[in-house]
Amino acid sequence: MKRYKEYKNSEIPWIGEVPVTWKLIRLKFLAVVKTGYTPVTSNEENFSDNGIIWVKPDNLNGFAPIVGSKDKISEKGIKHQNIIKKGSILLCCIGSIGKFGIAGVDLTTNQQINSITFNTEIISDYGKYLIFCCQDELNNSSNGNVVRILNTTSLKNIFLPTPSLEEQIKIATYLDYKTAQIDKLVSDKEKLIELLNEERTAIINQAVTKGLNPDVPMKDSGIEWLGNIPQNWKVKKVKFVLDCLNTSRIPLNSEERGGMSQKIYDYYGASGVIDKVENFLFSDDLILIGEDGANLLTRSKRLAFIARGKYWVNNHAHILKPKNGNLQYFCELLELIDYSVYVSGSAQPKLTQEALLSIDIVEPPIEEQNQISEYVHRQLMRVEEATGKVHQEIQLLKEYKTALVSEVVTGKVDVREEVIYNPRHQ
Repeated sequence: MKRYKEYKNSEIPWIGEVPVTWKLIRLKFLAVVKTGYTPVTSNEENFSDNGIIWVKPDNLNGFAPIVGSKDKISEKGIKHQNIIKKGSILLCCIGSIGKFGIAGVDLTTNQQINSITFNTEIISDYGKYLIFCCQDELNNSSNGNVVRILNTTSLKNIFLPTPSLEEQIKIATYLDYKTAQIDKLVSDKEKLIELLNEERTAIINQAVTKGLNPDVPMKDSGIEWLGNIPQNWKVKKVKFVLDCLNTSRIPLNSEERGGMSQKIYDYYGASGVIDKVENFLFSDDLILIGEDGANLLTRSKRLAFIARGKYWVNNHAHILKPKNGNLQYFCELLELIDYSVYVSGSAQPKLTQEALLSIDIVEPPIEEQNQISEYVHRQLMRVEEATGKVHQEIQLLKEYKTALVSEVVTGKVDVREEVIYNPRHQ
């Protein structure tokens, strides 16, 4: 891709050199910047199901226009709000500095978000790429130790490279086309990861509940989610297959952990390691299962996992050890169970020790447990290697997208002859 014929030094680090015909203009001369407002959220009169959309940082999703939100401001609540026009850039300026979105309809925002509505010197489709590629500059212009804040004055004083409107149209059209191609590739690879995850689940489910020999005689397990199982497998309650070591766990509050000087051992909670501590309770490899929390129902992360080495466990995870069996096999088996039917409590879901130990599971012969565990390990290594490569490819595509946008909007490359004029940018 060719460069412009002549450049000048912008003397602005994130921009570098720009084509000699381009201008460098502060944002305050290119756009109207407005700060959002957060009404008293405890006052239900400020909100209405039929009101105007109210956007928070969690709603910001990059280039995909925002057309809806679960929060809507009522006629009463809107009196302090700035109405943001469709097409405006929404930029988080408190907390997640630089996170941005695009107003797909007229809307309002909370006080963490500033809106940027460009004037006639900048077309909005070019402006969105400017904001996308100046993330480092936005962060460098913010301050604060605990919570980063980009004040409105600093935001308004940021310089932006400004080519002619004709060039902006061609740049925006080119980037719309190229970024759409990249996003399609990313989407395809994300779908591939979903397929790999489905394959992973199928491998575990089939091997752990049916064994490795498809021709072995089967019998009804009497357990609805298990269905038929190999004839020589036994159905037993958890308490007859695994020992529960809950009496050995000890909780440590954050103050106790914070006062420790040599924090070298993992401290486990319901969903895995949550801290480090200076001593350990266990030195055996054991199965941990979350005892409470939303993950019992949402299953957004693993519920059953193996703790290895030396570590400490608090009172939010059950501790299990096979009486005579393969640790990895039973960990994968326990992970397959739907615990929602055994959970008590709605505000704080809880899987009691009594409920856990009364669940029916299968117990294959130890030789088969070992074979299944080895097979699953080999297959999962293969799937995880493939998944890792796809994740890496996605990361490279995203980095390429960022670099491409930066190169184009700062004029390092000339794309004026790369695209055909698109009337939608008029």
